[in-house]
Amino acid sequence: MDPAKIREKIGRFRILVIGRANAGKTTILQRVCNTRENPEIYNSAGKKIDATVLMASTERGLHNIKNEMVFKSNPGFIFHDSRGFEAGGESEFDKVKAFIASRSKEVRLRNQLHAIWYCIPMDEASRSFTSGEIKFFSQCDTGSIPVIVLFTKFDALYDESYAQLKSQGASMEEAEERAPKHAEESFAIGSQLKFLYHSKEIRRPPKCHICLPNMDSDDADCGLLIERTAGTLDNEVLQQLFVSTQQTNLELCMKYAVEKSLMKCLNFSETTTSEDYEKMKV
Repeated sequence: MDPAKIREKIGRFRILVIGRANAGKTTILQRVCNTRENPEIYNSAGKKIDATVLMASTERGLHNIKNEMVFKSNPGFIFHDSRGFEAGGESEFDKVKAFIASRSKEVRLRNQLHAIWYCIPMDEASRSFTSGEIKFFSQCDTGSIPVIVLFTKFDALYDESYAQLKSQGASMEEAEERAPKHAEESFAIGSQLKFLYHSKEIRRPPKCHICLPNMDSDDADCGLLIERTAGTLDNEVLQQLFVSTQQTNLELCMKYAVEKSLMKCLNFSETTTSEDYEKMKV
């Protein structure tokens, strides 16, 4: 199906973003939508909410997961924000669980949730999984909605890797150059991922994860996040909608365009008769 027709039929790609305070959620969404501006907020009825009213509600501790965040730079995405599950945040967990369940029951694809990004910051104060995060991956049934874990602020691990490399005899320059890759390799075989994918406590592990460093930099790259998200989508129509909506990974657009053309060619070859080939020669 043509991407324009898909957008006309489904509308926009809808993502629930979950993460505790200061997890870097807004920064990542800004990168995905190629902007530094804050999103516009709409209520569930589609009415725009005044920023001052929203700020006042936030200061009073009020938060509505049903509100829709839309960036002017890329209105093809709708984001829903959950504040994550802080200590004692039972009510927030119940709200998220109910929201996912209600969206899963929607008949129309345009009203369903299409993906969930769960942000877990890796800075010094919060490297381990919280009880709320463990609860989500143990008890929250997301059905067919893919969950991708985003390990944000991953560059916080670079200093530790730098110190380890220095202790092993590397020069300052060498340690600084090798630190990012060393951090990624150490994390890949570390306790966090083993727990997330293999612990008996985690009954509903995510589809995949991605490490996101330096998202506050001007040249921050979220291309891999886009690629991984696209790869988790089993619905071909949703996959095409997502790929055509995102604007940060042009290579991915080209890849899916080529694959689509190849599939058409293969389908044509399988269904074409000898008479059809003769007509083509004329």
